[in-house]
Amino acid sequence: MSHESLTVTTPDGDFSAYVARPAAAKAPAVVVIQEIFGVNAVMRGVADDLAAQGYLAICPDLFWRIEPGVDITDHSEAEWKKAFELYNAFDVEKGVADIAATIDAIRKDAGCTGKVGAVGFCLGGLLAFLTAARTDSDATVAFYGVGIEKFTGEAAKLAHPLLMHIAEEDQFVPKPAQELILAALKNHPQIEIHTYPGRDHAFARKGGQHYDAKDAALAEGRTAAFFKTNLA
Repeated sequence: MSHESLTVTTPDGDFSAYVARPAAAKAPAVVVIQEIFGVNAVMRGVADDLAAQGYLAICPDLFWRIEPGVDITDHSEAEWKKAFELYNAFDVEKGVADIAATIDAIRKDAGCTGKVGAVGFCLGGLLAFLTAARTDSDATVAFYGVGIEKFTGEAAKLAHPLLMHIAEEDQFVPKPAQELILAALKNHPQIEIHTYPGRDHAFARKGGQHYDAKDAALAEGRTAAFFKTNLA
């Protein structure tokens, strides 16, 4: 496995992306969509884990329009404050466009088989849902996406499979929002939804306050099986 930085070009400017390459010369790619803490150690770790599983992983810097190179943790009040400032300043529409540009860039990479999926967490979970609806991602996974209830109508555009992980006690996705999401999406032929009883937001974030090793492993196992089926 090796790491590098790749530049993605858009009509609005260029931004960087962290790339973790697998041992294989050619592999399916997975776009890792960040939380509100930027391309930090947790997101780079997700990319590295995917590369270890045999995927070409790329994690784009989606905060570049506000502040390039954000790399903070969830361990201090000051960092949380900054993370929410970035979240509030973030343009979701532009973010999805930047993910589409990342998919195009990595699909053309010499190390890519042509298949590209995506996985997103938190803010990235919402962006993953929109990526599934608005881009040509071949298979997409959303971990505890925040705000999906406002966009459920977009599921009508889904052409490829989407896997969703929902934390039943998610402090950022109240029960009424979860009910709206489940009612709108549970019978969609392209969508597979798993809910996790007793789990709070970011239960799969290693080192996070609500990390749960058992359910994180369960969700990660389901994600691995989903990508293996749909990106081969």
